[in-house]
This record gives sequence, C-alpha cells and structure tokens, in this order.
Amino acid sequence: MTSHIKIPSHLTPSDPQGSELLARERSKATFNVKELTLVLLGSEELSRIKKVLTILENDPTLDKSNIYYMGRTDLFKYALRKDKRMVQLAAMFIPTLMGQGTEEQKIKFLKPAMKHEIIGCYAQTELGHGSNVQGLETTATYIPETDEFELHSPHLTATKWWAGGLGRSANHAIVMAKMITNGQDKGPHPFIVQIRDMTSHEPLPGITIGDIGPKFGYNATDNGFMLFDHVRIPRFNMLSKYSQIIKGTGEYVNPPNEKLSYGTMIYVRSIIIAGAGLALARAATISIRYSAVRRQFVDKDNPMILSNGKVVETAVLDYTMQQYRLFPVIAQAYAVYFTGEMISNLFKQYTKQSSRGDFSLLADLHASTSGLKSLTTTMAVDSVEDCRRACGGHGYSSFSGFAMFYQNYLPNTTWEGDNYILTQQIARYLFKTYREIIHSKQQSEEFSLRSNANPTISYLLRYLNNPTQKCTVTSPSDFKNPEVQIAIYGHRAAYLIARAVDQIDNHKKSWNSMLVEINRISRAHCQYILVQNFILTLQPQTSGSIDEKRRILHNSSSLKTVLTSVCNLFALHTMEKDLSDFLESEYLSPKQAEMLRIQVSELLNEIRPNAVALVDAFNLPDYLLNSALGRYDGKVYETMIEWASKEPLNGITPDINPYSEVLFRNDVKAKI
Repeated sequence: MTSHIKIPSHLTPSDPQGSELLARERSKATFNVKELTLVLLGSEELSRIKKVLTILENDPTLDKSNIYYMGRTDLFKYALRKDKRMVQLAAMFIPTLMGQGTEEQKIKFLKPAMKHEIIGCYAQTELGHGSNVQGLETTATYIPETDEFELHSPHLTATKWWAGGLGRSANHAIVMAKMITNGQDKGPHPFIVQIRDMTSHEPLPGITIGDIGPKFGYNATDNGFMLFDHVRIPRFNMLSKYSQIIKGTGEYVNPPNEKLSYGTMIYVRSIIIAGAGLALARAATISIRYSAVRRQFVDKDNPMILSNGKVVETAVLDYTMQQYRLFPVIAQAYAVYFTGEMISNLFKQYTKQSSRGDFSLLADLHASTSGLKSLTTTMAVDSVEDCRRACGGHGYSSFSGFAMFYQNYLPNTTWEGDNYILTQQIARYLFKTYREIIHSKQQSEEFSLRSNANPTISYLLRYLNNPTQKCTVTSPSDFKNPEVQIAIYGHRAAYLIARAVDQIDNHKKSWNSMLVEINRISRAHCQYILVQNFILTLQPQTSGSIDEKRRILHNSSSLKTVLTSVCNLFALHTMEKDLSDFLESEYLSPKQAEMLRIQVSELLNEIRPNAVALVDAFNLPDYLLNSALGRYDGKVYETMIEWASKEPLNGITPDINPYSEVLFRNDVKAKI
C-alpha cells in the first residue's frame, strides 16, 4: 500500500532498539524454545504450518496490509477474493453432514460439498430463539401424500438469523426445524435445503434471504437471515443417520440415544476450546513482546544501565504489576491448550466407540465441553481485553492487532451456546452424579472403581468421606505441591455441588433461584479439569505408547521446570482470583490465603526470565498477529509510523472553508 507521507529515513527510535531488547530477553531463557514448540505442535503440524505460511505470505490476494483501512463492503470483497472457494463457510455444514447423514446422503451432499461444488451454511438460530433450541419456531411438516417435508416460518421471530455465509454466499443450508409428523411435534431435526439457484445464485421460490447488516466484529462475513413460505423438500433431505420417518405412514423412528445429535455440538465446542487457547496465546504474545520493548520511567531502586553507562527508562515488563496482569495469561494459554488437546483426543475416542454402539462417553463429554466452552471463551475474552489495556495508549490503535481481533473473537461467548446457559448443562450432570453417589453409598466400592476413570466421582467421594477436612499447607511453597492443588480444587467444587443439591432437594429451592450458584459450580468444576489436566500433562506417562510431544517434554528437565512454574501460576493465580469460594467452605484459612498470595508473587519472579521465550514457543507468525506492537523483531515504533503514513486520510486535503461546498481540495467532486 502506498505511503501518503514521507517519513524521514534517518530517524530511528532512541536506544536501546526493540530488536536488541527482545534479543536480550530471549538470551535469558532457561529452556529450548524450539523444543517447547514441538511439544505444543509436533513436527508434522509444525511442518504443515510452515508450508501454509509460505503460501499466505507470498500470495498478493492474501495480503493483509490494507485491512485496517477498509470499510465493510471492502472487507467483504477482500474476504470473498481471499476465500473464493468458501472453505470457511463449511464450519458446521460439513461436520453435521458427516455426523448425522446417512451414507446415501453423504454421497449426494457431502461429496460435492467437499469439492466446494455445494457451498453450505448451518441455520439454527432464529430471530426470536438462540440458546433455547427446543423453542425454535421454523416447522418441517411431513406430507405423506407426496413424501415431502414442508418448511415454513409461521412468525417473524421464526426468521433464521446469524448463519455465517447465508447472507450472500451459500447455496445450501442445513436447517434446524421443528419436525411435525402425524400431528405430533418431534422436536428440532436437521434438514438439508437448497436455498439458491445453482446457476443464477438467486433465492429459490418461497425463500427470502438477506444479509443481517453490520456487526460488532466479523464484518467480512455475510451473516444472513432466511424465511420459508411453505417450501417443499424431499423426505430424503432429513438427515437420518439416527432418526427416520417411514415413507407414507409418517411413523417416527427414535434414535438409539436421544443425545446423539450432540455429536456435532461436541465437535464444534472442542474446536472452540482449542481456539480459546490460541486467542490467549495471541493476546499474550503481543502484550509480552511489546512490554519488553516499551520503556516507561526510571526505577530508582533498580535502574536499567546500558553498556555505555547511560541510564534508560525501565522496560514495562519489569514492573511487577505488569507481570501480575500478563504472566497469568501465558499460564491460561498453556492450560487451555493442553486441555483442548485432551478434549480432542477424547472426542476421537468417543467417535470410535460410538461407531460400535458404545455411547458411554457421550454424557460426560457433552457436559465437559459445555462447561469448558463457557469457561475458556469467557476467560479468553477477559484476558484479550486485559492484554490490550496493558499495552497502554497504543493498545487502542488498530495497529496494535487487538481491535479487530477482539471484535472477531467476542462472539465465541455467545455462539454454540450462550456461556451462562451452558453452565446449566454441566450442573445437571454434576448434580445427577452426586445424587447417584449418595443413593449408592452401599455400593461405594463400585464407585471407587469408577473414580479411577472419572475425576468427578473421585473428588466427590473424597469430599463425602470427610466433608470437614482442612488444607494441610503450612508454608507458601506447600502450594506448589500438585496433590495439594488438586485436593483444594476438588474440595471447593464438591462443597458447592453438595450445598446446591441440598438447597434444591431438601429446601425446595427453584432452579431459577439457583442460577448464580450454578454458574459458580460450572466454573469451579471446569477449573478443576484445567488444573488437573495441566498437572497430568507434566507427569511421566506410565502406560501406552508415548507420542513425540510427550517424549520431548519428559526428556527435558528444563522444559518440565519452566512448565511446572507456569502450571503453578495458573493453579494458584486462578485460586487467588476466586479466593472467596475456597475460604467459604473453611477448607482454606485466612493465614493460608496470605501464603497463597506470597507464592503467586514468587512465581512471577520464576517466570520473568522466560516470559518472551514462553510466548515465542507458541510459534505465532507476524502474518497472523498483524500487530505493530507484537512483531517478532521488536520494531514497534518503526512499524507504527510506517503504517500511519499509509492511512488513506493522509492522502486527502480537506477544504476547511465553512462556506465552501467542496469537502476535499484534491477531490472536487465530493460535495455536501
């Protein structure tokens, strides 16, 4: 993009240079960054990323240098040009076909979709209903005489809304509609519907489609709306892997497990959980690198002195308040990453088992992904904004890489289940599990055996065996014991669950009156999962084949040492933020709370030498960050002023005469 202002080329930032500062930070690292990157990504994925990045950085169509100056129409043109094949629009369309379509339906719809001959979208949310899927108003009524379904939008609030790619791009949609057969409402089911002509790309008869307009973020995406006016589709178009309608009679065949439709949601939520780890890593990378380059004030107690004896301002990253704000975000990124990997592996295991008719993992997996999606995306949104603020005034600039990033990430707290609604799903699972344990106390041996594979049962049993137990910590360093951490988190979650069940079952509290407490319970349980999984990741694997990632980790004492510090910071800082929960049960004492804070402060000192190296290990390229502040080479100020020189407004000379109809002196056509 052309610069509109010539910047004096002889000027450089005052010493020390950003590249020198980051080089100095990287030299302090106590571990091999490349090894940690391999632990996170593996050699195969790292190789794939390098190949893809080469394509992205060298294709003019994918150039991002102009993106911060674009309005919505230009952004959409850019996205359409960049993603002409519309691969991103298949986010839920293809997984739903794969998970709920019959083999015949896959042949007809999935194969052309994989070749991008069909461009699909997923239309579930309506203008009047989102999280309450059971309340969807769009109907699909079976017509036995013609063996068809008739899709209809009976109310304005039945308008399909928010579907990505629906507005202008998709020609097919998977539509979630209330299925009615023989006068009976069978609840929401998925139907595949052609919505536009394959030649003209115009909406088909009876279908009204449009773009919903500008949004807080994702303005390059054509989220759309759609209404149906008695539109007929073949019975074949009902995705029927699990439930079917008998031709002619309209008899409904129930699925073998009523929750099998959760498969697609579990898959998508597992991706969102992994995406939360990436968002945290991205935010931490920008803010940590910038804080290492940015200097403010002179620390009179510990001044920074250059080799020539000159005293310079202190790096912002050396201030403990900045460390307290940012280092926990690094820890969150690692914790969420490792749990995202665990959930992904668990989903693969469920997929194999379900293909054999074994659905034993479904309930736990659905509950866990619901709660973790809620917790991790909320955590990521909060931390992205914290990191932006930690960048001071420059964090407000689009060039920081935060503005568009935050806008585009924020919807994760709402789509695929509103985060507050989702906490109710995991609470129901936890309450059911707790009641089963209470009811089957005489079969405690059975539950003890199950607890080996189910951490929820394990911590609930531990609590029930001794509900008044106390924490054994006697010094700040005791909090670094992983067994102590797991015990603290488990007791807190169990205490909250036991109290809530007592309120509902014995004191007849309504579900609605318990929603605030339910949110706390979901948070407590999912924090337990994150902490336990991080700890288990660092433990030697005692059975089964050890993959490349774990082999590298467990063969490097330096990696284990630094990741143990990161794990401790995640567990203890998270505990400190929610301290009232732990004190309320009287498991922790006020004196122990004081020790906890002391240990958190000491962990900041442990991590400080490795801060830049820890974010480097995420291997996030400058192309992705698109941030002047978070550049790998540390050239913050050079990039800021270079990008500012390209601002199109700098190429316009306004006519400031209030009595002239001309707005721009170099654009005489622009008039009031």
